[in-house]
Amino acid sequence: MAMRILGGRVIDPASGLDQQADLYLDQGRIVAIGAAPVGFVAEQTLDATGLIVAPGLVDLSASLREPGYGRKGSIATETRAALAGGITSLCCTPNTRPVLDSATVAELVLDHARDADNSRVFPIGALSKDLAGEQVAELVALRDAGCVAFGNGLKEFDSARNLRRALEYAATFELTVVLHSQDQDLAEGGLAHEGAVASFLGLNGIPESAETVALARNLLLVEDSGVRAHFTQLSTARGAQMIAEAQARGLPVTADVALYQLILTDEALHGFSSLYHVLPPLRSHADREGLRAAVKSGVISAIASHHQPHEADAKLAPFGETEPGISSLDIFLPLALTLVQDGLLDLPTLLARLSSGPAAALKLPVGRLAVGAPADLLMVDPARTTLAGEAWHSKGRNSPFTGHCLPGVVRYTLVAGQIRHQAD
Repeated sequence: MAMRILGGRVIDPASGLDQQADLYLDQGRIVAIGAAPVGFVAEQTLDATGLIVAPGLVDLSASLREPGYGRKGSIATETRAALAGGITSLCCTPNTRPVLDSATVAELVLDHARDADNSRVFPIGALSKDLAGEQVAELVALRDAGCVAFGNGLKEFDSARNLRRALEYAATFELTVVLHSQDQDLAEGGLAHEGAVASFLGLNGIPESAETVALARNLLLVEDSGVRAHFTQLSTARGAQMIAEAQARGLPVTADVALYQLILTDEALHGFSSLYHVLPPLRSHADREGLRAAVKSGVISAIASHHQPHEADAKLAPFGETEPGISSLDIFLPLALTLVQDGLLDLPTLLARLSSGPAAALKLPVGRLAVGAPADLLMVDPARTTLAGEAWHSKGRNSPFTGHCLPGVVRYTLVAGQIRHQAD
């Protein structure tokens, strides 16, 4: 369908564009920015006066729970929630049941994503069979089935030798690996950041070194193997500094942080609410400030949701017996806009960390507004507010932000030039 979008503030972080302009879409792609192409006839017109028009957001880590965990979510429900949050492309994690370690499971995920016809889904395949960290998965077959990168979920390889072999194999075929760094021995039994809050509450702590020790090992193995690596879910200021040092040495590494780590600290645990139970845990105020600085500088080039929906029962037990994770796709952009509201980031920088940055990290063909690019975009009204939880599409309602009044409303989300979400 030929469509024109008139009068919006168009921001494309990839090119530096930030001006009032019109967009013209046809056959699922952007055909012009500014003046209409010769002979262009619009079948639909959207008035974007007063709205911000930006690339659709790209989320590098969302658990869709399908296959295997239907009580928590499905590809249909979670990709619908993603549209409401302004996300047009997302990478799903491999910790499904069965594990996403075969072409068959990858094809199933992509088939269900096509049937849902919501956000684009880019699967991250398992780096090891059954995520056991012992035998390398069939990475080439997974790549050919549609996987864009390979990781081991939240499970660390116990054996450095096995991890080295996996990284060397990935490097041979120029594949990108996604590494979560947490030393299992140091983190074992922990529920909260090791510090004053954990001590006061009587919760077993997870030290900073649980991340930094594993991160140091992983960075050395990345350097040794020459593989392209993305480090996911950083939670400490020291971890962000280590990534900066690696980048300065020329290592091909990128990193992301969970949005909630930029907003919350371990102080939120004082009420023992299980909604704040996440792994890696919410860290200290100093860690949060360090992560924010790394996002602002670009050392951390992607902000991800790390969306983990749960059924209600999963959060009803005492804190230590509940399942970790936060559901946040429905409010992803409004929640991220609090960073602009609080003066921590300017709007173009935030949008870069939500679109072009993550797209570049995994070499995804999305996340920009340019002639010829896919017409995946969002239109947000900065003058309105979103009441978190008022409209909710995810099957998991485990969000500590429910009831919060957040800046901005995602008015439209378009995928391939088609309106997939429209706010009331």
